[in-house]
Amino acid sequence: MSTTNDIDEFVARAAESGKNATDRFRQRESAGSETDSVRVSRLASRAIQAINAVVIDERVTYDEYNALKTWLIRVGEDGEWPLFLDVFLEHSIEQVANEHRSGSKGTIEGPYYVPGAPEGPWNGEIPMRADESGRPLVFQGQVRGIDGTPLPGAKIEMWHADSDGFYSQFAPGIAEWNLRGTFLAGDDGRFEVHTIQPAPYQIPTDGACGQLIAAAGWHAWRPAHLHLKVSHEGYELLTTQLYFPGDPHNDDDIAGAVKPELLLDPRPRASEDGYVATYDFELDPV
Repeated sequence: MSTTNDIDEFVARAAESGKNATDRFRQRESAGSETDSVRVSRLASRAIQAINAVVIDERVTYDEYNALKTWLIRVGEDGEWPLFLDVFLEHSIEQVANEHRSGSKGTIEGPYYVPGAPEGPWNGEIPMRADESGRPLVFQGQVRGIDGTPLPGAKIEMWHADSDGFYSQFAPGIAEWNLRGTFLAGDDGRFEVHTIQPAPYQIPTDGACGQLIAAAGWHAWRPAHLHLKVSHEGYELLTTQLYFPGDPHNDDDIAGAVKPELLLDPRPRASEDGYVATYDFELDPV
């Protein structure tokens, strides 16, 4: 079993993961990047108009308005803007961004990606603790172009939660790169990653996002999934997640990110414990 202190992880999770997600986003994105003022005006105006329309249609009271202000302040204090936006909005952004693709389906990146994971061979093991709990999983497949051409040396970045539903670098007590790795496909574009099957998990519920979910009577569950970024020179980067059949939250994922094309078909391994899941990726050319 894992030696992770689950109680410490739970207590610290919203504050820890919120701060880390915000810090990671700031490192990756430039807040001062140039923006088309006409486009900003159009988008901001439509968003404000839509919110005002809700206020009028729903007869929002001052008590409700002040509750909203209090909640928005807490979202910032908890560092949960990346979590809130990635859970409730990113699936629509992803749909718009990738509607032109004819290759493999993408879905949201989510707030827990960290670039620079350790690199391994095409048939390597993802970094994990010596006593990592969870059912062993061999994730294998081939990276091709949409014309069927194998893509040797394609980069497969992979990260996922552990068997308790926690991500390294976003919960305490877990090694920095645990269950995060980068793998380079072989000469025929094939890969074989040895890992463990992740668990379903609830997004942090002890912060502002959890407060909203509880007040609305929603659930906070995400189904078990593997995160992947697949890339090769001359092809568009694919960001996606792959899901496991039978998960009760495949149909009501809080993040709205599950697509039928992203379901795996794990099969029992012939001579060892665990499962083998095969999934091929087809990348669109740039």
